[in-house]
Amino acid sequence: MTARQRLWGALAGLSLLAALAFLLLGNLDPQWRSVELGPAPEARSNPWLAAERFLRQRQVEVGRADSLAGVLEDTPPAGHTLVLLGPRRELTAAQNQRLLDWAAAGGHLLVIAQANWNEQRQRSDDLLLDLLQVHRLPSASLAETPETAAEEPWPELTKLYLENEQAPAYFAFDTRYHLEDAGNRAHAWANSARATHLLQLGHGDGLVTVLSDGNLWRNSHIGEHDHAWLLWYLTQDSQVVLLQRLASESLPSLLLRHFPEALAALALLVALLLWRFGLRHGPLQADPPPARRQLGEHLQASADFLCRQSGHAALLARLQAEVRQRARQRHPGFERLPVTEQWQLLGRLARLTPSQIGQAMRPLGEQRIDAAQFTRQVAHLQRLRNTL
Repeated sequence: MTARQRLWGALAGLSLLAALAFLLLGNLDPQWRSVELGPAPEARSNPWLAAERFLRQRQVEVGRADSLAGVLEDTPPAGHTLVLLGPRRELTAAQNQRLLDWAAAGGHLLVIAQANWNEQRQRSDDLLLDLLQVHRLPSASLAETPETAAEEPWPELTKLYLENEQAPAYFAFDTRYHLEDAGNRAHAWANSARATHLLQLGHGDGLVTVLSDGNLWRNSHIGEHDHAWLLWYLTQDSQVVLLQRLASESLPSLLLRHFPEALAALALLVALLLWRFGLRHGPLQADPPPARRQLGEHLQASADFLCRQSGHAALLARLQAEVRQRARQRHPGFERLPVTEQWQLLGRLARLTPSQIGQAMRPLGEQRIDAAQFTRQVAHLQRLRNTL
């Protein structure tokens, strides 16, 4: 192929590609679509991430702590707000008292109620609330007030009234709970149509704010109603520390929270290794043939067993009985002869002296004999049996 032909071939290919591109571009209809990928991994691991970022946008200095250890020593009470978000069941009485002492020194403690008051035990599983004399009760235990509920435009929402404001702020607290100020110490509160969901009381030189629940500040709810504004209102003009995990966690729980994929891979690897080493290598090994013994060995074993169980006398008695039986078969009336005549007859047949016959046929009873004597007596009895 000449250079001119190659040039024309290249031009024809380019023309074909240009025509195909023109056709495709003329039929394409570009569209923009947004795909919801869900929350980022950071948001999934931190349910209060949106609250933390909102406070930073409002120029509030925010810190985060994963353990109570060291926080009270490193955080001066004045000008600080400590928000207790994590569970407090594992806190000791001394730790709860230290929190209250920190608030009494001028700090602001923001607490989320975590257990209902038990009237029979006169306590709850939330020791910090018990020390503050604040009880969380089920709203169903309160008396119904249909008149008040009918007057409210949104009875399920909690309202907070502020001075110089025409309308209240609204919050969607969980209406199943109610806060009771058993110590009559609260100076500010916020109510829904049926229950109280926010109490603020003075404690020494500081403040303690108690909420019936903290779901309104989670990532999925902080954008509703005035939830974000309430967080800013309670923490304004202070430095905020968010305590998400108050008690120390075990190593397995930490690994499960931070490295779930690595643990799943490790479990899969262990399962594969067990499966691999559990496989059979090579053909099945045949069962060994059953052990067989010679007839003499069986007889020897049987004799040893009988000797151990019954002694030498039983073995000799069996041979003596067999000799008498054969003598009766060969010489009828043998059993009616006197013993001395029986022995004389056996002696003539076996060519043994009467003393030898008497020694062989005499019953032993309880008498014990040695091995040599037993062997001689057995030999005489076998000779008699074989002769008959």
